[in-house]
Amino acid sequence: MGHKLKIAGWVSVGVVAGALTTVSLQTVARGAMTPLPLEEIQQLSAVFGLVKTDYVEPVDDKKLITDAISGMVSSLDPHSQYFDKKSFKEFREGTSGRFVGVGIEITQEDGLIKIVSPIEGSPAFRAGLKTNDLITKIDETAVKGLALNDAVKRMRGEPSTKVTLTIFRKDENRTFPVTITREEIKTQSVKGKVVEPGYAWIRLSQFQERTVDDFVRKVEEVYKQEPNLKGLVLDLRNDPGGLLDAAVAISAAFLPENVTVVTTNGQLADSKATYKAAPDYYQRRGGGDPLKRLPASLKAVPLVVLVNEGSASASEIVAGALQDHKRATIMGSQTFGKGSVQTVRPLGPDTGIKLTTARYYTPSGKSIQAKGIVPDVMIDESEEGNIFAALRMREADLDKHLNSGQGEEKKDEAREKAREEARKRMEEEAKKPAADRKVPEFGSDKDFQLVQALNQLKGRPVLVSKTLTERKEEKKEN
Repeated sequence: MGHKLKIAGWVSVGVVAGALTTVSLQTVARGAMTPLPLEEIQQLSAVFGLVKTDYVEPVDDKKLITDAISGMVSSLDPHSQYFDKKSFKEFREGTSGRFVGVGIEITQEDGLIKIVSPIEGSPAFRAGLKTNDLITKIDETAVKGLALNDAVKRMRGEPSTKVTLTIFRKDENRTFPVTITREEIKTQSVKGKVVEPGYAWIRLSQFQERTVDDFVRKVEEVYKQEPNLKGLVLDLRNDPGGLLDAAVAISAAFLPENVTVVTTNGQLADSKATYKAAPDYYQRRGGGDPLKRLPASLKAVPLVVLVNEGSASASEIVAGALQDHKRATIMGSQTFGKGSVQTVRPLGPDTGIKLTTARYYTPSGKSIQAKGIVPDVMIDESEEGNIFAALRMREADLDKHLNSGQGEEKKDEAREKAREEARKRMEEEAKKPAADRKVPEFGSDKDFQLVQALNQLKGRPVLVSKTLTERKEEKKEN
């Protein structure tokens, strides 16, 4: 394959999960140039000159040009973007699963930063930081009211540099400083366990470079513990995406060889492609087929895939492929609806643009753009219903989103009202101790959707949602 399709993404951390995801087809710059509209170019030049001579204070030439490029590209749709040096580096880190930092998964609680879990083997893990520890200061900066992304940036840095975190440990009622030396962190995108005899749960939090190898190792662990597996739950909830070759490989792990996983279509010749469940479409150069180690029985084990509004892009590709080939029962709520492809083109050694160039389609030819994957069985996120689902952003909520190209969109008038109700519920829920909150950790024994998935695998009654219905495409107003 002459090119590599990537799907990268960001998802907010915590109870309220939204996604801004991107499918990116990386290619070299094209040689052919289209004719330039001279009159409009002259206007652009004139505006540049006026700003330079008439603006209240001097403006840097480079800033004016890069801001013009950024505005031109970002006005097209939510996923087209100009990359400066810093954002290009962050984009690459997002797909590699590697970054320099202390090695903790975090969320926000009462204006502070709470540790969800330290990454095993990381500097934070070795320093003894624990789940539920609260970070009150990063070096000399108080974190009260600090945005989560700002906190992340302050904890990241160059290898071998130090950062001091002030920790409040609730169960010990004490505050203490911990100085940690930053190093390269490899994030864990695969979790899993045997949840009860005969049944296992494997969760993918993102599709990264190491995801397939980690998935294979996790499956091997599961089968070693439970050789006679009767059913498997593949958990893609809140998975914002990642690399396409990883998505194709995970699909291929369960599908017959050579069936179609996903197709892409756009104006460019290299945007028209079909990706199949075969090693040529997912194995890395110079590497073997990572799926060869998997037990043959994985192709036939009864399978449930859990999804929700935070499942986007690469996770939608996997869910769509397994659904269309009738290999799995898809359960949960309708997915994010990210079905467009972006091409990343370099503008220099460390800058570039990401431009929407195609839509992608499930094996049956459906575009999920601004719609998402509709589960076979709709399941609420808790026994009390979908408490916070309305707060999660979807593709259709984003300004300038593409339509699917397969019919008009219809606007959902009730959505904003549902969001306001969910905001009020979230405020009340945040006041409760973590153990009493209605939406527990994924994979726990209180995970309502996981319990329903296991019931499905066992042929037992499933508590189907009484309120969730298929979400139609929303009409895009010009």
